[in-house]
Amino acid sequence: MKKGLLGRLWRQRHLQGFVWLGLVFLLIFHYLPMFGILIAFEDFKISSGILGMFTSEFVGLKHFIAFFTDYKFTELLANTLSLSVLKLLFSFPLPIFLALVLNECHVSWFKRVAQTVSYLPYFISWVIVAGFTQILLTNTGAVNDLLNSLLGVRLQFLTSPALFRPLAVITAMWKETGWWTIIFLAAIAGIDPTLYEAAEIDGASRLMRIWRITLPGISPTVTVVLILALGNLLGGGLSGSNFEQCYLMGNVGNYDASEILQTYILNIGLSKGRFSYATAAGLFQSAISVLLVFASNLVSKRVSGEGLF
Repeated sequence: MKKGLLGRLWRQRHLQGFVWLGLVFLLIFHYLPMFGILIAFEDFKISSGILGMFTSEFVGLKHFIAFFTDYKFTELLANTLSLSVLKLLFSFPLPIFLALVLNECHVSWFKRVAQTVSYLPYFISWVIVAGFTQILLTNTGAVNDLLNSLLGVRLQFLTSPALFRPLAVITAMWKETGWWTIIFLAAIAGIDPTLYEAAEIDGASRLMRIWRITLPGISPTVTVVLILALGNLLGGGLSGSNFEQCYLMGNVGNYDASEILQTYILNIGLSKGRFSYATAAGLFQSAISVLLVFASNLVSKRVSGEGLF
């Protein structure tokens, strides 16, 4: 048996090489850095080097208590959750709707063009998106010039806290809807086509076929995506793009709305050198995300009988 296993591994050595490269990558860049969690419970000094995490003074929950009692804690949590919830409410149904529309479209060239146009923005980095946004929405940008010519007003899109969240949601929808549409189209493609044929013979309308066949057929995929999105509420909702948007589009003017947990952790850790404090804040965010995944999975299994695990 041992010889047979070794023989199979040798015959698969080229494929096994790809697998082990991926495992080594995960080990080096995902698992080994987890030792850094120790910093959250210590008074770590950068001058002691990376190995100083094993010799620094242990202080227990000191940095967690400092973070929870910080006057900015409530504001950071509110900003992070509000932005993620808004993205979830507006960005989650849109790709499902677009996938249903494209699936019902029988004009092949239009379907291909629509898929390509909606998917292309996903490949544009947030740096470029933020740059285009700033060019278009500055006080002298094209959008304000149009508003001024039509209504005689100019809006402070980039420096208004009230406009930051709608702007973040709209840019996220434009950039990432196409990607999630592909996921749901793939789920639709896995539905048995004979179900549609039988329903059509029975006289079911197009809307009835969507309601009775397509939506139940993709419900497992929708459930998995929703669970992951709910678990990532503190990390960016459906796509996890909060950090990039807030870091690149945030400024002094909209700081009250654009400062979230991730940007705060980066600034407090690198700019002020409070590495232990920043690690504690990051660990809190990760722990809540894990709890949200388990909670949303449990609720989904109780309600619909479907879950991620």
